[in-house]
Amino acid sequence: MVLFAHTLLCFALLGAASGALLSARWLRRHTTHPDVVRRTAFVSALLLVPAATICTVWHHSTLTGPASVAIQVLGWASIILLLVVVRGTMIAPPDDEEAPRPRRVLAVGAHPDDLELGCGATLARWIDAGYEVHGLVMSNGERGGTGVRPAEARSAGNFLGAQSVTVLNFPDTRLADSSSDMVVAIEEHVSRLQPDIILTHSSNDSHQDHKAVHLATLRAARFHTTLLCYESPSATTRFRPTVFVDVGGYVDVKVLAIATHRDQSDKPYMTGERIRATASYRGGQAKVRHAEGYEPVRVLASMTTVLP
Repeated sequence: MVLFAHTLLCFALLGAASGALLSARWLRRHTTHPDVVRRTAFVSALLLVPAATICTVWHHSTLTGPASVAIQVLGWASIILLLVVVRGTMIAPPDDEEAPRPRRVLAVGAHPDDLELGCGATLARWIDAGYEVHGLVMSNGERGGTGVRPAEARSAGNFLGAQSVTVLNFPDTRLADSSSDMVVAIEEHVSRLQPDIILTHSSNDSHQDHKAVHLATLRAARFHTTLLCYESPSATTRFRPTVFVDVGGYVDVKVLAIATHRDQSDKPYMTGERIRATASYRGGQAKVRHAEGYEPVRVLASMTTVLP
């Protein structure tokens, strides 16, 4: 009877070990820290080896009866689990396997402050989430300010943590005259950066430069899978966002990034009050405290699982 129970226990342990192996493989497939799993496996193996040895020796030298069976089962369990851990470690991916690159974002704006005003909080949140963000500004904004604006754009990008901010020199207030050249410039950035997400102005905007950049980006990103249009202060009442990014905790970051553009500080839409009010309004639409809204040109379904 004891032998039969012993045999049943051994088979149960083998089944449990197989389940543990499958669980270990599932864990490595879905965990965000596979190195931690592998190190834990090695440490467990180091602990299980002496445990199995001690249990086996103790069983043969001191105990009899049910206690002997229990200790023997424990010894076999330790050995089986040791094999599971070692096997699981062997099938783990090698340490030198190339890590996937971070999600990459290209944000395109007409003037040096457009990115911070339109999507600054979103960019800050994505950067903190590990995204690689690049900014592309099509003009230096000389008609609406002074020559310091490109430097302010780069300073704002550095404050947010952007990987790069490129300011081009297409004619401010007359960007539509350079439509084809802008398309080429945006195409070059899309080809070189291979972004997962592209952000740009909306077509529902009263500023002629913003509409020109929107059209140029549409042409340059005609084969791209995920293109979202942000809201600028000159957006019309026809701007209807249906994609929202929760920017709770990042509105003040946006306010500080906008404050970097001191050349434009006298504009009413640059105030913290206006920025917070817009974020609160869009947050109400998204059913969160603060949000930034986007009109989707198109969004690849898989991207909805990675937009933080």
